[in-house]
Amino acid sequence: MSRPADLVVPADDVWRGTLAATAAAVGMERSADDGQWDRWRAALGLPRARRACVVLVDGLGEAQLTERSGHFPFLRRRREDGLVLDTIVPSTTAAAITSFGTAAPPGRTGMLGYTVREPASGQLMNLVRWDQDFMPVEDWQRRKTVAEQLADRARFAVVGPERFVGSGLNRAAFRGARDVSGEDLADRVDATVADLRAGRSDVVYLYWGEVDHVGHVSGWRSWEWGEEASRTDRELSRLARLLPSGTLLVITADHGMVDVATRTDVAAVPTLARGVDLVSGEPRAMHLHTDGSGVLERWSDYLGDRAWVIPREEAVAVYGSMDPRFVPVLGDVVVFMRGRDVVVDSRTQTPGSIGLIGVHGSLTPAEMRVPLLRMVT
Repeated sequence: MSRPADLVVPADDVWRGTLAATAAAVGMERSADDGQWDRWRAALGLPRARRACVVLVDGLGEAQLTERSGHFPFLRRRREDGLVLDTIVPSTTAAAITSFGTAAPPGRTGMLGYTVREPASGQLMNLVRWDQDFMPVEDWQRRKTVAEQLADRARFAVVGPERFVGSGLNRAAFRGARDVSGEDLADRVDATVADLRAGRSDVVYLYWGEVDHVGHVSGWRSWEWGEEASRTDRELSRLARLLPSGTLLVITADHGMVDVATRTDVAAVPTLARGVDLVSGEPRAMHLHTDGSGVLERWSDYLGDRAWVIPREEAVAVYGSMDPRFVPVLGDVVVFMRGRDVVVDSRTQTPGSIGLIGVHGSLTPAEMRVPLLRMVT
C-alpha cells in the first residue's frame, strides 16, 4: 500500500541536527569534524554567536502554534522569519529527544517508540521511564550524543527537572552534558540565565514539558492547554529579555499533537487480536509482533482509510537509516494512524494511558510539522 498523501515522511535531517548546528554556531570544537554540523547550521540559517540557548517545547507543533496563536504573542511576533520543519519518525518524545541530542535518526538510536519489544525477553520496554530491569541504556543506545562529541563537554549544559537527572532518557540523549536542575518553568529560566551570565556554558539546552503534559490530559484545544500555552509564552519572553546580549536563542518542538476522536481496543476486537502476540509503540504508531497469520490483511481491512498498515520491510524505509540490530525491534506489521483515531490495547496498557485525549506518534502534519524560531538577543 503506497503512503497516503496526507501523511508526512521527513525529506531531510535538518531538524535533528538543530542542537549540533547550534554548537557549531558558537564555535564549539568537536572530536571529529566532517563538516555536517556546519551544513546543518547553514540550512537552519543560524548566525554565529558568542553563546546560545536552545529551548525544546515538548508538544508544540506548528498546527498548535498556528491555531492557538493568540496565546503566543511573543512567539507570534517572531514567526515571520522562522522555519517549519519535519520532526522524526515516530513523532514521539523518546524518539525525538534522543535524535535531537545525538543528531541521529531513531533507526540508529533504537528509540523507536514510547515502548518497544526488547528482543531478548520479548517484553515491553518503556523508553521514557526506562524503569524495567532490561539492558543498560548505554548498551541499547550506543550512538555518541552531541555532548560526547564536544571537545569540552562541560561547556554544554542541560536544564530540566531534578527527576530527569540521570534518567534513562536523558542518558540516551544527553549523556556527557552538565546537568542543571530547575523544577518550575520560572526556575528553569532563572537557572539558564544564571548559567549563561556566569559564563559557565557556551550552549544551554532547556527542556519544557508542560505543554505536552496538559495536552495529553486535557487536549490541545482545551482551556487548560491555553492557560499553559500563555504561561509558556510569558516565560519564553522573559528568557529572551534576561539572556546576555549576543546570545543566540533557538526555540523548537519535538512533535505536535492531535486530540482523539475514536478509540479501538485490540482486546475487544477479535479480528485485530488474532495472531498478534504483542503491541508496542503507541496508539498512533503501533508495532504489531505477530505469528504471521494474515495480520496485515486483517488490520488493513478493518481500519481501512483510518490507517496506513505496512509490513516491516516497508517500514524500514519510513524510519530512515536503520542499524541492523534494531530491524527486529520493528513490528512484523507497522500501523500509522490517520485522522484522529487511535488503537489501544487494554491487555498491556493502563487505563490512564488509554484515556489520554491528546496523542501523537504518527505521520500527519499536525504531529510531524514543528516550528523553529531563532533570534540573537
